[in-house]
Amino acid sequence: MEASEFRDAMKKFEKENVAILGVSADSVKAQANFKAKYKLNFPLLSDPEFQAIEAYGARRMKKFLGKSFLGIVRSSVLIGADGRIEQVWDNVSAKGHAAEVLKFVSKG
Repeated sequence: MEASEFRDAMKKFEKENVAILGVSADSVKAQANFKAKYKLNFPLLSDPEFQAIEAYGARRMKKFLGKSFLGIVRSSVLIGADGRIEQVWDNVSAKGHAAEVLKFVSKG
């Protein structure tokens, strides 16, 4: 759902000079299949060794059904033209998140 919302809003993000990238620990092949299935119009990056995911703090302890495990927390990071982090959205809900990010970049 989240990826589809970013796909559908791509022209609006482009108007704001914002590039969208998706990152997950899935393999390159799995990423390609996901991109094709949902007709995504932005790159998906494979990080199976969690280097970028950990660098951005998105891999940490989670709980599910009373059990703790190391998992990936759905997050978004806005990086400015100067390479600095401008905004972090942590532990986001997929539904409506693209609109939330678009609202933030549109006011800036």
